[in-house]
Amino acid sequence: MGWVDRLNTRIAQSSMGRWFRLEGSGAKAERAGSKFSIELRAGLTTFVAMAYIISTNALILTDSGGTCDCDRGKFGPTCSADPDYATCLHEIKLDLITATCAISCLACILMGALANLPIALAPGMGLNAYFAYTVVGFHGTGKVAYRNAVAAVCIEGIIFFVLSVIGLRQWFARLIPVSLKTATAAGIGVYLAFIGLQSSAGIGLITGSSATLVELGGCPPEYRDESGICKSHHMQGGPTWLGVLGLMVIGTLLLYRFKGAILIGILIIAIISWPRPTSVTYFPYTPSGNEAFDFFKKVVTFHPIKNTLAEYHWDLSSSEVWIALITFLYVDILDCTGTMFSMAKFGGYMDDRTQDFEGSSMAFLVDSASIAVGSAFGSSPVTAFIESGAGIAEGGRTGITTIVTGIMFFISLFFAPIFASFPPWATGPALITVGSMMMQNVIQINWKYIGDGLPAFITIIMIPFGYSIGYGLIAGIGSFIFINSLVYIVYKVSGGRIAPPNFEDRDDWLEFVTRGGFKSNIPPWIMRLLGKQPVSIADEDESMGNESELKDIAVEQHRH
Repeated sequence: MGWVDRLNTRIAQSSMGRWFRLEGSGAKAERAGSKFSIELRAGLTTFVAMAYIISTNALILTDSGGTCDCDRGKFGPTCSADPDYATCLHEIKLDLITATCAISCLACILMGALANLPIALAPGMGLNAYFAYTVVGFHGTGKVAYRNAVAAVCIEGIIFFVLSVIGLRQWFARLIPVSLKTATAAGIGVYLAFIGLQSSAGIGLITGSSATLVELGGCPPEYRDESGICKSHHMQGGPTWLGVLGLMVIGTLLLYRFKGAILIGILIIAIISWPRPTSVTYFPYTPSGNEAFDFFKKVVTFHPIKNTLAEYHWDLSSSEVWIALITFLYVDILDCTGTMFSMAKFGGYMDDRTQDFEGSSMAFLVDSASIAVGSAFGSSPVTAFIESGAGIAEGGRTGITTIVTGIMFFISLFFAPIFASFPPWATGPALITVGSMMMQNVIQINWKYIGDGLPAFITIIMIPFGYSIGYGLIAGIGSFIFINSLVYIVYKVSGGRIAPPNFEDRDDWLEFVTRGGFKSNIPPWIMRLLGKQPVSIADEDESMGNESELKDIAVEQHRH
């Protein structure tokens, strides 16, 4: 037995091992295959896969202008001609780098320690773009001021928290049909791969096209237009081929079950990309490249938040504020719920009987609380990250994975120049690889019955094509309701005489939803606080099973 095995055994048998239910801890419902060393590696992998959020989130939110302002009558609506405004924006960007690291650290550690899940949290992509470009607008040209927008995010987090406490969020999660939950996992896999193929967070193999929306890219940056579309020199860009090499390295290492395959692949490509005088450098000799390299050379730095901390303005009289609040709420509910359930299914800790996973109530509470706290730092809504799948693929099964990710975000507060400099073509191969792993869920969809199969397929394709987990779920749920409601009405009106030929092959969604009642969705600790016995669907299943067995025994005795 090596020192790593001895360390794993010792920690598993400690109180820490029992809390996180490591394999060999003796705890009830141990997480199979969970070992301390694997959790450490998985946490590092998750962090590296999502480290891009440190700089990307700050860049996107800085485009909102933050708390900066100018004489717009003199310098124009976007203040682009005001040098003082540009200086202020630089300070806002540094504030938001710190804010992103801080809230990601806090949210991940709480998720790991309280919910014991390997699901990392950080300010969500998509939601930050909606915040910056639609709600506040580029450099504050939208209809809602920055201070009002972060106040709306705070209120959204509080509403989210209340919905989680009283069980409505769990109830909503249960309402999603089984086939759609499974399809969401597969759709997120395609979504991850699609992101990994693009240039913003991937290898740049796929770019936009004015004629066909997307096309084969892979051109050097100097041959792209302002929209990122390749004008010429397709598949001649060094970073794209380096990303392809990273994908092949990760795939080969995984084939031989090499420990840390994804992490090793990311690090190899990143290190190759850091030297400047190469065709694949992440720091070309351009104004933006020079600025990024100057930041990279600092290595160690800490910037306290000066301009965005608790900058609330509680004027909610504008209808635009409420539109933004409601949009944040429903998109966040769908995105986070879809991501958490998909990661639970991918990690193998989804209960097929209850269609829920252990720690879900606390996970929802941590997520909603993190949204409110993140708004105090000046950030857009925090949500569960699909890049958590990279850590799960490395063997992460407990909250230790997420705590390690949170600790890495804490270290990033001081080493942000390093961790914000992982090129997208280094992390893109990891996203593509994890996407391929998540597609395995597709075989579990009930393809035999079109009322389940078609909505599931719509969900799968709309998540990447609509570039939103929430919109994909809306499309799937809407089509499921329309098709199956029509079938149900015809079935009832005809007295059961008119039904699809394979009606018995459907997933009985109505029976599952009504089983256990609303109380089964209320967190157990709330029920105990009220002096009530917690109710679970699993208990209901067991009770129904026992009743069925008693009836069978009674019938058998009656025959004799």
